[in-house]
Amino acid sequence: MARLAVNVDHVATVRQARGTDEPDPVIAAGIAELAGAEGIICHLREDRRHINDRDLRILREVVKTRLNMEMAAVPEMVEIARNVRPDLVTLVPEKRQEITTEGGLDVRAQPDLYRRVVEDLKEKGIEVSFFVDPDPEQIEVAHRVGGDIVEIHTGHYAEARTEAEARERFERICRVAGFAETLKLGISAGHGLHYVNVKRFKAVPRIREYSIGHSIVARAVMVGFDRAVREMVELVKNF
Repeated sequence: MARLAVNVDHVATVRQARGTDEPDPVIAAGIAELAGAEGIICHLREDRRHINDRDLRILREVVKTRLNMEMAAVPEMVEIARNVRPDLVTLVPEKRQEITTEGGLDVRAQPDLYRRVVEDLKEKGIEVSFFVDPDPEQIEVAHRVGGDIVEIHTGHYAEARTEAEARERFERICRVAGFAETLKLGISAGHGLHYVNVKRFKAVPRIREYSIGHSIVARAVMVGFDRAVREMVELVKNF
């Protein structure tokens, strides 16, 4: 049975649009856990465009399941993670001008850097995941530098314009998930997944966790956060 981890970033995005204190991503995290989510995700960006330091600090205090801090592999974020001690850190690429994360991390480009970051985080008992494209070379390097988990970027699959394109991209995800399993890495997946396109993943039982945020927040606008989370939990728990 797969798990759902809910990303609360876009609850904070709505808050920041008006510069007020609501809606609160911390409250959203509590609702998500009560609705059956088995993890909470937040991305502390260098520009603090949505999640801020206060959110992360309180989330660490109140999350009862598993707190996953997404972050860039930069000294400021490493130091914050070492102090806050989330259960898991997911290393992601980050560009100031992007609306959302545009692709997987290029671990091959700087393996020595990522090895040092992994060592620094594990020193504080933090598991490390790498958010990577469905590329076996990236997964191999993530394993080599000490990663515990790979989160496979599903954004290109989600953006497919035709059924043939979606099928080809999905099959690529299936292949690299199989490769990651041979390396004994934990496997998760996320980005661009929603209530329809996630259903195809029932065919990939080796993926044990799905990281989903925007689609749940968008659905919550119509039906409420509790129901939106419960509906997604019901989908993925049967995988």
